[in-house]
Amino acid sequence: MAIAQLTEEARTAALKELPGWTLREDGLAMSRTFTFADFNEAFGFMTRVAIYADKADHHPEWFNVYNRVEMTLTTHDAGGLSERDIAMARFIAGIA
Repeated sequence: MAIAQLTEEARTAALKELPGWTLREDGLAMSRTFTFADFNEAFGFMTRVAIYADKADHHPEWFNVYNRVEMTLTTHDAGGLSERDIAMARFIAGIA
């Protein structure tokens, strides 16, 4: 089953409901930087996201230094953003 890329209208609507996320210049991914109190809190956040990602079979691109986590969401199988990315961003919004 093919994964559909979001339309421009769907991307715009989703980003309006997801504060802090920015659309990459090419429109194919979205990113956000999270800052936590310390490394332990950042790692705990990453662990919760990792458990969700594994169950959803959809994994973020991320980079961590001490209390900062930089995250990019895109769906490679769709060639850009899909509903999977929006679902993950909604989950993240609930735990960040």
